[in-house]
Amino acid sequence: MTIFVPDQTKSTLLYENDFDLWLEQTINQLENHQFDQLDLEHLIEELTDLGKSNKRSLESNLIILIAHLLKLKIQQDAPEMMKGSWLDSVSEHRQRVLYDLEEIPSLKSHLETAIAKVYPSSRKLAIKEGKRAKFGVRVPLEKEYPFDCPFTVEQILDEDFEGLE
Repeated sequence: MTIFVPDQTKSTLLYENDFDLWLEQTINQLENHQFDQLDLEHLIEELTDLGKSNKRSLESNLIILIAHLLKLKIQQDAPEMMKGSWLDSVSEHRQRVLYDLEEIPSLKSHLETAIAKVYPSSRKLAIKEGKRAKFGVRVPLEKEYPFDCPFTVEQILDEDFEGLE
């Protein structure tokens, strides 16, 4: 006796058991205009997650970038070696942000919102890292870190801006 399994159930099982094969099948169905065979529920879920993933990547890089710009601004009396490390981090994470914005131009419309969203985390990270100062480096007071982002979007993206005043 053969049991009939509908195509949608097969797609769901494939999605749950072998994502890469499901993805390959979905791409083939799209390329061959077999829209009636698509596992729409999971396709929509994956596309939604992809958009969220791009935003999370941007926000994650902004957290580090802004935190280290803050440290450069607040801890200007830190040794050059420490500031050099923060500058390296700023360069790396700024490059990641710029790359994301170049590869996914629609993220530009999310940039100001993302900065406002992540600034509290950036501030918290900068404060936490600042408290770990060693070798006679001054530990800044929390009140020295502004509650609102002191940097413009242009400054954050400017490859020559180092946060130093």
